[in-house]
Amino acid sequence: MVDYKKSKASVTTITRDLANLDAKTGNIYEAVMIISKRANQISVEMKEELNRKLEEFANYTDNLEEVFENREQIEISKFYERLPKPTLIALEEYDNDNIYIRQPE
Repeated sequence: MVDYKKSKASVTTITRDLANLDAKTGNIYEAVMIISKRANQISVEMKEELNRKLEEFANYTDNLEEVFENREQIEISKFYERLPKPTLIALEEYDNDNIYIRQPE
């Protein structure tokens, strides 16, 4: 599993040059599909990690009127909201040749 907390990906959107994006594959659509599939993998991994951390604070009660706000739970959620988006992390990995591409042919 990749440590997304140490990612140097930008938190904001950056305009990309299409000539640089398709240089590795020769096809812009193939490059976009590779990046989107990797972004989907990253998104699933981040969501599973967040759910595992939040599960520690789960309070199973039958009373719907009692809502507990846990400060640590809120801080964990805010931390994950501030991380770079999965698409930006995937783009950084693609630019740095950190994505393994397996083609069926």
